[in-house]
Amino acid sequence: MFNYTIRRLLLAIPTLIAISLIIFLLLDLAPSDPTANLPLTIPPEVREKIRQSLGLGDPIYIRYLLWCKQFFINEPLNMLEQWFGWGSGDRLRVLSWQTRSPVVDLIVERMPQTLWVVGMSYILGVLIAMPIGIISAYRQYSWFDQIGTFISMVGFSVPTFFTGVLVIVIFSVWLGWFPSIYDTTHQVTDWSSFWFQVKQMIMPVSVLALFNAAQISRFMRASMLENLNQDYVRTARAKGLRERSVVMIHVLRNSLIPVVTVIALGVPQIFGGAIITEQVFKVNGLGQLLIISIQGGDLPTVQTLTFIFAVLIILFNLVADILYGILDPRIRYD
Repeated sequence: MFNYTIRRLLLAIPTLIAISLIIFLLLDLAPSDPTANLPLTIPPEVREKIRQSLGLGDPIYIRYLLWCKQFFINEPLNMLEQWFGWGSGDRLRVLSWQTRSPVVDLIVERMPQTLWVVGMSYILGVLIAMPIGIISAYRQYSWFDQIGTFISMVGFSVPTFFTGVLVIVIFSVWLGWFPSIYDTTHQVTDWSSFWFQVKQMIMPVSVLALFNAAQISRFMRASMLENLNQDYVRTARAKGLRERSVVMIHVLRNSLIPVVTVIALGVPQIFGGAIITEQVFKVNGLGQLLIISIQGGDLPTVQTLTFIFAVLIILFNLVADILYGILDPRIRYD
């Protein structure tokens, strides 16, 4: 397993380089102008000087190599120097065209808000989906299965932006239970401030958790139904094993193998899917940063965020493959 992990990590290096090139070319060749949002009174020659100062006058391969150097070399070295005090850490970094601030600093600043909302919603969605899928499969066509199927279909088919607006209208406008806007400047200092933080997280976390749980519970149910009718299950029952041991140990372990792929690959997807939800609830996270950057033609920020999403996909794909070997002893990579 260790050798397989090392091989996959080494293979990920050329894969990420190819992905970074594709992302850079697609976004760079898009018809966007960083000076489009400037006042119309600015003369054309001044606009051209601004483009030149942003490096847009250089050939595309020069700009790509410079971006790679800044992101893959300068940023890690600057972080190491700042953490361990080895140097000044003032190498040239990837700068946002809008704020002229380092893109990595902007991402680090907004990352906690996204992790709080998106991370909590995904964990909650998995914890809800697993037992629903297991019970629905074991009690197929029961009232619990019918209700779970209906809620899952509603949660998966209704878009999150509609669900978000709906819960805001009901629980914030009509009932006044929760704040309609997520206050990203709020600091937790005592019990009352902690309770306010929990209250403002309930609606966005619930909306995303419902969407995640709807998808994962359907996969869990289908995988459990497929394994419940296998020969090894009948053999385990014939040997006199308790029904709980048969379902929770033998069936569940084999059923988790395909579900692990859905859960692992869903982590980077939820970061992208939370973009709309963050806009609805005004969460000042990575999703809002990406939307603002796209609207403002801030290519360095968009390229960096998109590449980070690609890194997450490759990383959690590796995590899923490793979990295969843990769940199924028959799977060996070495």
